[in-house]
Amino acid sequence: MMLKIGVTGGIGAGKSLICKVFSVLGVPVYDADSRARRIMNDDPSMHQRLMAAFGTGIFSEGRPDRKALAGLVFDDPDALQKLNDIVHPAVREDFVSWLEGHNQHPYIIKEAAILFETGTYAELDSVILVTAPEELRLRRIMRRDGESEESIRKRMTSQWPDEKKAALAGQVLRNDDTVALIPAILRLHSDLSRGICIKARS
Repeated sequence: MMLKIGVTGGIGAGKSLICKVFSVLGVPVYDADSRARRIMNDDPSMHQRLMAAFGTGIFSEGRPDRKALAGLVFDDPDALQKLNDIVHPAVREDFVSWLEGHNQHPYIIKEAAILFETGTYAELDSVILVTAPEELRLRRIMRRDGESEESIRKRMTSQWPDEKKAALAGQVLRNDDTVALIPAILRLHSDLSRGICIKARS
C-alpha cells in the first residue's frame, strides 16, 4: 500500500530543498503551498469566497493580491483562521485528486508549511519535520526574498514552534548547514520504498 508522507518545517527551514532531493529520487511531491496559490489564482468559486470574507481590496487585476492578503492575515489571527478555513478544504480536495494519479508509487510526499497547524498531518502515514535555528532561518529568508526582519518574524510566530511539531513528527531532519542531509534522505528513501514508516512518537 502506498505511504503518504508529509514534509513540513518553519519558514526558512529548508523543506523545499529536502523535497527537491526526494523528487530527484523519483518520488512524486505534492507542493501544497504552490497548489494553493494556483487554486487561489484560478478558481472563480475561490475568488467569490475570498471576496465575501475579505472584500474587493485584496484583489488586483482580477486575482488575489498575495502581499495585501498576507499583510491582513498575519496581523490578525482570526483573519488567518478564516483564510485557512477557506483555502485548506480546497487544497485537501485537490490533493485527493492528485493522489489518484500517483498511486502506483511506494510512497509520495506532501510538502506543506502548516501540516500540523491545520491538522492535516493526521491524514498522512508519517511526517518528516525539517528544522533549523531561528536566526539562520531568518537570514535565509532575508537573503532569498529581501523581506524585512519584522515581516518574517510575524510569519514565524504564526507557525508552531519546532518543539511542538517534533512531538508529532515521525522523523526530524536538522538543516543547519552542519549535518550532511543527503545520507539521511537516502536512508529514509530506502526505508519508505520498502514500506518502512516511522510513526510519530506521541
